[in-house]
Amino acid sequence: MSAETGTGGGAHVQIGSISGGSQAFGDHGRADSTNVTIVPGQGYERLLGAVRTLRGELDGAEGHTPEDEELDAELVAVEREIGRTGSSGPLTRLRTLLERYGAATATAASVTAVLQAIAQIPG
Repeated sequence: MSAETGTGGGAHVQIGSISGGSQAFGDHGRADSTNVTIVPGQGYERLLGAVRTLRGELDGAEGHTPEDEELDAELVAVEREIGRTGSSGPLTRLRTLLERYGAATATAASVTAVLQAIAQIPG
């Protein structure tokens, strides 16, 4: 026997098991649910889009070099931090990697877009 609660949160209650959502039991039970949405700070949304585009191009390129892997790892780190906090720490390392990498013709436009997005971020 099981019963599903409404559509908000996708909670599922089954005898002996509860998953998802917020539940409260007893005469004075109280359930609080907090949902957080991270909104990227000024300039970071543009940077996030440019980072994702560049990662897609790197992923589609043939013959990954160690430089590709190093750049992709840094792009992943920046993407995760922006997704988690809405901003990122200093972007000096990413900027340096991109400036070295900029000569790659297949990704030159995307590299330039990321560098321009970094330049728009205050600080």
